[in-house]
Amino acid sequence: MSAAEKSGGKEPAIVISHVNRIFPVAGGEFQALTDICAEIPAGVLTILKGRSGSGKTTLLNIVGALDTPTSGSVLIGGRDVCRLSDRARENLRRTKVGFVFQSVSLIPTMNAFQNVEFSLRLAGVKKGRRERVEECLKMVGLGNRMYHMPMEMSGGEQQRVAIARAIAHRPQIVLADEPTAELDSAMAAEVARLFQEMTRTEGVTIVMTTHDTGLMDAGDMVIELANGRQITAAQESAEEL
Repeated sequence: MSAAEKSGGKEPAIVISHVNRIFPVAGGEFQALTDICAEIPAGVLTILKGRSGSGKTTLLNIVGALDTPTSGSVLIGGRDVCRLSDRARENLRRTKVGFVFQSVSLIPTMNAFQNVEFSLRLAGVKKGRRERVEECLKMVGLGNRMYHMPMEMSGGEQQRVAIARAIAHRPQIVLADEPTAELDSAMAAEVARLFQEMTRTEGVTIVMTTHDTGLMDAGDMVIELANGRQITAAQESAEEL
């Protein structure tokens, strides 16, 4: 099934239009992104592929309202996140977007349950927190590890806690930046499988960056970047590559 078919003809979750990002550097400028355009359907797993330095993280940061483009726009729910106020961007990140990073960044003094619950507190969720935390940790296969500290968990388990934390507040979009980079191939495949399952059970749109060619088939759609430029058709699904 293609990405468009899986989305059921719904409006795209993310529309990226002619995004450019230029950084000042000593003696001139560095163009990290050049005229990126893509429409990412709702409820699919999109793989953002490219080597280190290709611009993947820069694009992900712009989509997640952590950075702003030099020019161009990113629409989420019909709103251009690049032109929101700082307060509105912060609110978008807290309530509508979940983040999973290569470095899991769990709070070491909190157990798995507390780490996930903390994200709900930040999002302003007051009711049903315990039930939602338990649901998310069970979803990632950690129902029997809820009260373990990060130091008592493997790298793969810590990453699964980070995934549970990212989806706990029911975001529309989850952005995952190289979440499998520190994992072995079997655990990397398991993380990709979890993401696939979450697009179905949670209806969330997930964008995951990776340079692991073994994960390309996991996505409903693949966008490839090289030297800040888009080199594959954004609407092409992984099944067709």
